[in-house]
Amino acid sequence: MKVWLLSLLLLTSLIAHSQIDCSQLPPNYKSYSEAEYKIKHAKFKFVDTVNTSKSSWIRGAMYYSCDQQTGYFIISTDKQDYIYKDLPIQLWNQFKSANSFGSYYNSYIKNRYQFYIK
Repeated sequence: MKVWLLSLLLLTSLIAHSQIDCSQLPPNYKSYSEAEYKIKHAKFKFVDTVNTSKSSWIRGAMYYSCDQQTGYFIISTDKQDYIYKDLPIQLWNQFKSANSFGSYYNSYIKNRYQFYIK
């Protein structure tokens, strides 16, 4: 039991120390999965999520910001996750309070804040 507990503490410590600060995220990624992993595991000053259960096709939405002005927006659908970069926090807040997440996303976010893999 002691060995298991010690191993768990060591693993937790390694994970906490392996997080990089959001300002150290690279400007380019090799793949979408690499980008999503690094964004979701970096330390941000502001992280927010919204309950999207009322949506017919959006399964999750998260916002990550270093400066609480712009940030990464990750939206999960039945097919895949999409990443958007430099999304203003005002749009995130409006998205969270929208009557229809899908309509708001299609009108104000989609094709406007693209995230490119280089």
